Amino acid sequence: MNKAYIIPDEWAIIEEGFDPARVPASESIFSIGNGYMGQRANFEEDYSGKSLQGNYIGGIYYPDKTRVGWWKNGYPEYFAKVLNAPNWIGIHIKIEDEILDLNRVDVLSFRQELNMKEDWLKRSFRVKFNSGNILDVESQRFISMKRKELGVIKYRVKAENFSGKIQIAPYIDAGIKNQDANYDEFFWKINDIETEGDQAFINSETLKTGFKVCTAMQNVFTLNGIEFRPEKTIYKKEKSLDFQYNINLSEGDELILYKYAAVTQSMNYDEKDLKPAAQKVLNEAVATGYESLLEEQKTAWQKIWETADIEIKGDIKAQQGIRFNILQLNHTYTGEDARLNIGPKGFTGEKYGGSTYWDTEAYCIPFYLSTKDKQVAKNLLVYRYNHLDKAIENAEKLGFTNAAALYPMVTMNGEECHNEWEITFEEIHRNGAMVYAIYNYVNYTGDYDYIVQKGMEVIIAIARFWQQRANFSSDKNKYVILGVTGPNEYENNVHNNFYTNYLAKWNLEYALENLERLKQEFPVDYQRIIDKTNLTKKETAQWQKVASEMYLPYDDKRRIFLQQDGFLDKEIRPASALSPAERPINQHWSWDRILRSCYIKQADVLQGLYFFENRFDKKDLTRHFDFYEPLTVHESSLSPCVHSILASSIGKDDKAYEMYLRTARLDLDDYNHEVDEGLHITSMAGTWLSVVQGFGGMRNFDNKLIFNPKIPKQWQSYAFKINYNGVILKIYKSQTETIISNLSDETVTFYLNDKEVRLNGHRNIQL
Repeated sequence: MNKAYIIPDEWAIIEEGFDPARVPASESIFSIGNGYMGQRANFEEDYSGKSLQGNYIGGIYYPDKTRVGWWKNGYPEYFAKVLNAPNWIGIHIKIEDEILDLNRVDVLSFRQELNMKEDWLKRSFRVKFNSGNILDVESQRFISMKRKELGVIKYRVKAENFSGKIQIAPYIDAGIKNQDANYDEFFWKINDIETEGDQAFINSETLKTGFKVCTAMQNVFTLNGIEFRPEKTIYKKEKSLDFQYNINLSEGDELILYKYAAVTQSMNYDEKDLKPAAQKVLNEAVATGYESLLEEQKTAWQKIWETADIEIKGDIKAQQGIRFNILQLNHTYTGEDARLNIGPKGFTGEKYGGSTYWDTEAYCIPFYLSTKDKQVAKNLLVYRYNHLDKAIENAEKLGFTNAAALYPMVTMNGEECHNEWEITFEEIHRNGAMVYAIYNYVNYTGDYDYIVQKGMEVIIAIARFWQQRANFSSDKNKYVILGVTGPNEYENNVHNNFYTNYLAKWNLEYALENLERLKQEFPVDYQRIIDKTNLTKKETAQWQKVASEMYLPYDDKRRIFLQQDGFLDKEIRPASALSPAERPINQHWSWDRILRSCYIKQADVLQGLYFFENRFDKKDLTRHFDFYEPLTVHESSLSPCVHSILASSIGKDDKAYEMYLRTARLDLDDYNHEVDEGLHITSMAGTWLSVVQGFGGMRNFDNKLIFNPKIPKQWQSYAFKINYNGVILKIYKSQTETIISNLSDETVTFYLNDKEVRLNGHRNIQL
């Protein structure tokens, strides 16, 4: 099967021709969503081939019992599963008792399109049944960005060469199992199945967690453009509900089903209000009509693209890739609800589980900061603040005291639910990302009030963790951090991972810096925080000692920081020496062999240099890049973007472009042979970073906005916009010129190619 089968197009994801082997991958790639809910691109009609049915609702999860051979103190008892929710898209179709199933009929033609500009999914196909009857079908559906609880389908069938009966049965199926259930359990109970006129409702409830969901549908028909109401038969089953219609078609007739679906849930309503809320959604949608709802969708996305779009000329595959990534990020998270976050698969699959990883803080914050109002990114910080008590509990389970906090690697409600020991116990660098996100937000927006009101409590709790996690080595006369896993997960239980130690050192220094500022500028709040946290001078003095005496492994000969102690004991040979038959190594090598090798899954030392690039000069960056990048196999989706950004910064333009294409088209071209499991949502933010921070050279250190734009030789031009404290800037770069335009009323100051620029509203600077 050709992995790279998506047809290049600037504003669409297109697949032509039907290949059953591609269906699971296409279900991921053509996924849709609106931040509240989302779904894989499953077929509406029956399909008996390989498929992962997937409808998901933000924030709803199940604590699936962890599968381990033996227990460990502090180990999570469950792994939170993103729940496969009731399926509302389904439509059973029979033509004279022959089932429409693309796996069992002759598919004469097939085309699928995800329109990125307007955000709708369309399939058109012609099939021939055993009887010789040919049916022409076109389906179009979307999940409303304006009406978060609404999904709609327009499903057209045309009797091409026959007259006869069509049986069409729209349904709701609340009996979908999670494919990744550890013990093959069904995670829901069905409380009620009912109908009221043309509307149907299934009320479901998650086991253990008790989330309640009402899934509802209403159907409207037209025949040859004229609305009519065919008689229906209602079929109630244990976990599903069908409305069955038998309609006689003449040759050439076109029958259209408009299926409206509402999904309401108990995070937003009292149980008694779920059904009335769903009824209201349906009533308003039907009254508005499909075409007007589609116009609403187009308008909503026009507003999103006004700021979020990146336009690339001269490289259609690069253009398609970046827009696809931006689209899916907006499908996953829109920022209205601080209880939601950005799962690594979003609404496109079940792998990894959990609502959020450290990916949000490390990769996604800048995207939402620059393309949305600052409240969107702020809600991501509030999400973590609201989980602070749970983070303290997580640390207590591992023996930490004094309200030290360890944020979870994977979570739904703040409690750790990851079930691999080398990640759960050792990948503690995630704690540092929480503080870096606060720094990033405050540095970009100037909203220091967030630290005053919420952020400082998080910073203190994490500083306490680092102070306790480090221990003094009399041999090195330094503080060390032992037994960790860095960002490179192909190394477990190592000592003194540079990235972890450096981040811990910076966290402690940042805590002390902010305490001093609070004391000077916000004395009342300072005392409130001191009283609430019981922080003492003795404790902060110890923070200072640990930070100033933190050990950072370094090789004097190469003048580079080492990924960890003993890294140079490995056989150092580049990844290019590996046989292609051995790649990816995580699918061909034993874990023992991987751990003993020099190969790096993703940016580790380089991740630290990316975060703190302003602390290193170009020669430092180049030495480290030249040593570590050749050893990196990029088998994490989070890897290419960091390498692309750093390569741009040090003038390795060809490598920057290579890494950009890899991150931009990671899923579209299925680089890691796993897109069928879902998209890599959080790494998609890295694609945006690769253009804006990489080629655009945008940085924001020390409250200074900086641009040093360059352009790949493969492109004619590119342009992007950012929202910088309410000022919209457009950056345009071609092979011959750079133009930065201020599209707002206010004056803004920034640095362009190291020169300060003060740009008035509605003016531009051209070089």
